[in-house]
Amino acid sequence: MADYLPHTESEVAEMLDFLGLSSLDDLFAHIPPALRLAGGLGMSVGASEPDVAAIFARYGEANAARAATMTCFAGAGAYDHEVPNVVRALSSRSEFVTAYTPYQPEVAQGVLQAIFEYQTLVSRLSGLPIANASLYDGASALVEALNMAAGATKRSRILVSSGVHPHWRAVARTFAAGTGHEIIEVPLRDGVTDWAALDAASAAAVVVAYPNYLGVVEDLGAPRELARAAGALFVVAGDPVGAGVLRSAGDWGADVFVGEGQAFGTPLSFGGPYLGLFACTLEQVRRLPGRIVGETVDLNGRRSFVTTLRAREQDIRREKATSNVCTNQTLMAVAAAIQLGWLGTSGLAEIARRGAVGAHHLFEELVQIPGVSAANSQPFLREFALRLRRPAAEVIADMAGSGVLAGVALDALVEPDDESVEDPSRVLLVAVTERRTREEMDRYVELMRKVVA
Repeated sequence: MADYLPHTESEVAEMLDFLGLSSLDDLFAHIPPALRLAGGLGMSVGASEPDVAAIFARYGEANAARAATMTCFAGAGAYDHEVPNVVRALSSRSEFVTAYTPYQPEVAQGVLQAIFEYQTLVSRLSGLPIANASLYDGASALVEALNMAAGATKRSRILVSSGVHPHWRAVARTFAAGTGHEIIEVPLRDGVTDWAALDAASAAAVVVAYPNYLGVVEDLGAPRELARAAGALFVVAGDPVGAGVLRSAGDWGADVFVGEGQAFGTPLSFGGPYLGLFACTLEQVRRLPGRIVGETVDLNGRRSFVTTLRAREQDIRREKATSNVCTNQTLMAVAAAIQLGWLGTSGLAEIARRGAVGAHHLFEELVQIPGVSAANSQPFLREFALRLRRPAAEVIADMAGSGVLAGVALDALVEPDDESVEDPSRVLLVAVTERRTREEMDRYVELMRKVVA
């Protein structure tokens, strides 16, 4: 089978006529000129297939991931974690890679069991009894939690800590424009959410990040009590790696846990596809979005697996449903289940500790440098914010020349009107994972000392 089917001139003309356009230039007119290829592809008419393949291979090499070729201290929601060989070997098996929908359980028992195991692991990770078969990413998981809360409480007012990842908050605002939810962002003070004197009456949900996007580990007692007093759902947007050493969301009394599962078996991959984690209490199981795999027995009494509780979905309940999600990230969920199973409880705790120990060592060394200081005075786990004398983007560019990805400049992460951090252009967010060695961290300090002057 050919990799592509070229269109004839008559087919192109028919398409343009159907669209009411006069030329191919009109078709691409909405793309800004700065983004369009000006010099052509460097190919002559009649080039052979090997020549074309070689040209595009060179273009592909220009897309080399910086995290793959540099020492990566960038995080902000996507992290350079180790993907064990066992995860690659098992998740790349054709039985998983080619499988899509498991709605025919008689031919999908392997995939269904793998998803069931994934759900069990996420349930244990979150400390909540029910988990779904995954969502698209952490941001969409947050949106589904807000939909669940609105459906459960019949309210539309949502209190979201400004410590929740800025991109997640932006996605929530986008969805709220269609659903009519009122998103109220609670400000940060010195890196932690200021819940004091906040009126949570009539709120559907109280949402807090744990740790927040600045890396700060917040006390969840105040937002939990705020949610309880208001009769709202308490939603924790948690770091699943941090769960190896921190109290679980369920232990804090959360009604819903959401998270980004990229850290488990999914490489950075230019931003996706990633994996949305979602777990909740038994009271909300009928509103749980997406797929759920359940365990049963077949006609012969043998253990088997099926998708279950599908009556809650939009394909049956339609406008009465609280979610319109009916699929999941099966392959990423399988990879996450393999990695979590491989790590076990002690392995997860070990990678969380390695990141935390490394982050605190690096932080203590960096704040000794003139022109570098802590952006807040709060406890952190494996990510922290620094305030620099120079713009963070310039420091990142200078260190990149030496093969080190220094972190994420906060002004590239937050909206222009985001007041969660003062002067974000001079704030650098630095993350340390289990992959970073002491030698790499010491070199980072040396480079920072040179470029921040």
